[in-house]
Amino acid sequence: MTATIIETNPKPFNEVAVEPITIDLIERGFENGIQRMNALIFRVSMSPLMREQRDSFPILTDRDGAQMAGQFGSPVKSFIDNYDGTIEEGDIFLTNDPYVTDGAISHLNDWLVVIPVFHDGRLIGWSAIFGHQTDIGGSVPGSMPIASHDIFEEGIVIPVLKLYSRGQEQTDITRMLTANSRSPHWIRADLNALVSAARLGHNAILEMATRFGVDTLYSAIDALKERCRSAMQHVIRTLIPEEKSTFEDYLCDDGMGTGPYRVRLSVWREDDTAYFDFEGTDPQSAASINLPYNPQMFRMLTGQMLVFVFDPGIVVNDGFSDLIQVKFPKGSWLNPEFPAATSGRTHGLGRISDVISGALGKSAPERMSAAGFSSSPHFVFSGKHDNGRDFLLFQVGFGGIPGRPIGDGIDCHSLWPKFRNMPNEYIEAHFPIIVDSYRSIPDSGGPGKHRGGNGLEVVYRFLADGTISIHDDRWLTYPWGINGGSAASRSRKRLLSADGTERPLPSKCDNVVVRPGDKLVFATWGGGGWGDPFDRSFEDVAADLVSGAVTAEGAKRYGVVLDGNGEIDVTASQSLRAQLRSERGDAPWIDRGFTSVDELLARCESETGLPAPVLPG
Repeated sequence: MTATIIETNPKPFNEVAVEPITIDLIERGFENGIQRMNALIFRVSMSPLMREQRDSFPILTDRDGAQMAGQFGSPVKSFIDNYDGTIEEGDIFLTNDPYVTDGAISHLNDWLVVIPVFHDGRLIGWSAIFGHQTDIGGSVPGSMPIASHDIFEEGIVIPVLKLYSRGQEQTDITRMLTANSRSPHWIRADLNALVSAARLGHNAILEMATRFGVDTLYSAIDALKERCRSAMQHVIRTLIPEEKSTFEDYLCDDGMGTGPYRVRLSVWREDDTAYFDFEGTDPQSAASINLPYNPQMFRMLTGQMLVFVFDPGIVVNDGFSDLIQVKFPKGSWLNPEFPAATSGRTHGLGRISDVISGALGKSAPERMSAAGFSSSPHFVFSGKHDNGRDFLLFQVGFGGIPGRPIGDGIDCHSLWPKFRNMPNEYIEAHFPIIVDSYRSIPDSGGPGKHRGGNGLEVVYRFLADGTISIHDDRWLTYPWGINGGSAASRSRKRLLSADGTERPLPSKCDNVVVRPGDKLVFATWGGGGWGDPFDRSFEDVAADLVSGAVTAEGAKRYGVVLDGNGEIDVTASQSLRAQLRSERGDAPWIDRGFTSVDELLARCESETGLPAPVLPG
């Protein structure tokens, strides 16, 4: 099954000589197109998640669907391969099906809009963007049910279809989509925003073809791909060992009492080709944490992680895709079989970043980060206003970024670089809720020569009856430290009832009833530390104490002694560090915060107040 592309001009593209400055201009033209698409979403979308938090991701590609600019990788190739209709000028396509797109989008809330770009009767590229729709039906508000057993419980499934056919909107489709949401006004506005942004990307490619000529554009695309491929060859030779390196980490649980789930990665290279093999990863879950990971998306994410070590400013494209080979075992939670539920796949996306860092860190520890890309915490609060109108707050939270070779991890930041926080003033103005506290959690980042970023604590006070849902991870396992750095703090959630009672909440739960005056303490994980904490300069520790990132008690983990005035006693600290180094011995390469899974499960309830999960069968 593959699409039929209707072109009226059979003329082939010709390779021509292109000046280096023109190649650079075209590269930045693609990047500028992405920025314009992002800006439009920010200005015209309606849901807080897309407008305030920027939960949308544009992609521009060549005619074959290879990414020329973007973040996650191109979903276009999977779309072309799995659509059996015609593609004509003026068509605009829509889907949200993870299985139809081979995981290029990984849960139903992400709606993908794709527009082919035609110039003089020939297909010259694609503009695509996917964004998170706040509610698409399903069994719980927000459409991300923890307990879903298949994808049909998670909301409306949209096959690849023409939202516009030859420029004409299919209005019956739009009406059907809005009718399946608890927030139809957001669905309509955000879908219009996605379509408008994709049209901007379409115009950006068309403008370059018109300005430079199609032959020059395509010759420059070939040069840009080769440039990126050469850079990746150098990176692979530098960072990827020929000897196989294996690393394991865990998702804490699936929200239904089972966990932790192992993710196992082996990495090696053969000549200039890097291999990433996830054999040994646990089987898929009966709940919603499964991640149908698209190999091309993985290649792009991994390629960006590797290339950015050397050149953070490069516009990464798909020119290197043949240099990274990846295997996700069928039936694992990274490659589940249809119709497995996938709404909670965010935790897996975060853990993949951690496990790649761990696997590569064995051969090049000085270049790799600790753990801390642990999840993308979600908070949902829904109910009715006093006037009877429904409300639905869907917010993405932040955690601690890991300590890095170049410095400290960032406090309270998103896994995804372009995400922004949702202003508390906005939340309080539009929803029956008060944010009593919004702060970095002192000492939650793992100690290290480069400190891990602190987690975020938000205290919500509810002003109306409603229900809440929570999606998070790293409540059982710890974000690990590396190169002598220490593990960071776990996440935790507590419900403080207005009657004075208090209870811990799981990191994954739905339909928790809240009343006016109840409070939710939503605390996320920190980032692991990088390097020996006894090597951290006294000046840096002093700055941490002044900023409140580290407390006087927490400074002891760095071997720092304070005098009666709260200043660092350098002589006493040097003596203490020498003593602690002697007692510890060599700093460990990795600090997971536990020695075995059995030991971790044995102390789970006493440390967290929550029952230990059962290992997956």
